[in-house]
Amino acid sequence: METKNKVSLITGASRGIGRAIAIRLAREGSHVAINYVKNKDKAEKVAREAEALGVKVRIYRADVSDFKSVQSMVEQVMTDFGRIDILVNNAGIMPEHHSILDIPVEEWSRVIKINLTGYFNVTKAVVPYMIKNNSGKIINIASVAGKMGGTVGPHYAASKAGIIGMTFSLAQELLKYNITVNAIAPGPIETELITNLPEELKNRIKKRVPMGRFGKPEEVAEAVIFLIKCDYVTGEVIDVNGGYYMD
Repeated sequence: METKNKVSLITGASRGIGRAIAIRLAREGSHVAINYVKNKDKAEKVAREAEALGVKVRIYRADVSDFKSVQSMVEQVMTDFGRIDILVNNAGIMPEHHSILDIPVEEWSRVIKINLTGYFNVTKAVVPYMIKNNSGKIINIASVAGKMGGTVGPHYAASKAGIIGMTFSLAQELLKYNITVNAIAPGPIETELITNLPEELKNRIKKRVPMGRFGKPEEVAEAVIFLIKCDYVTGEVIDVNGGYYMD
């Protein structure tokens, strides 16, 4: 699928990886629907950057863990743009590191509700419109933690592993509608989620990356563009982690 004049919805696009993806898609000529939940100022800043590239851009506030909120957002996107060709599920949280012995039950539920159920909610709301168009690209931003655990904790790893499993299942189900579904599993990426970690933990993570550095959000965005443009890839997980998974 070519990106020019297509319509892309990116969740959690006010910062970090989501912001980089929104800007990259705009640079490729895609009109962009930017989802955010808290920081309207940052979302508006991303929108201005994307608009400067000559495409149509709108921002939408919605809590991805609330299906009614998501459904309302998707309906408004359809009203504003008339179609959704590309969905990038990215909105999520990185909780504080906890052992299984210390994770409050409420925190487990919160992480799963946002990181995993949020992807389900947005996909469920968007897919009927893609089926109607007999075309679509869905890219789920997972994590290397979903494949090998990690230092953040079992709640985060479980949510990301769930995204990968959902990606495989949806790829099989939706292929007959000409919709491809893939995931990207970033390693440690230089975003606020990483920079806000304790220094000792950041250094420990960086030492495990064979390339010796954190990735850049723009490097994840490049993988998104590849998955959109390559029509013969579905049901795959693309690692963008500097060799972290080899460690």
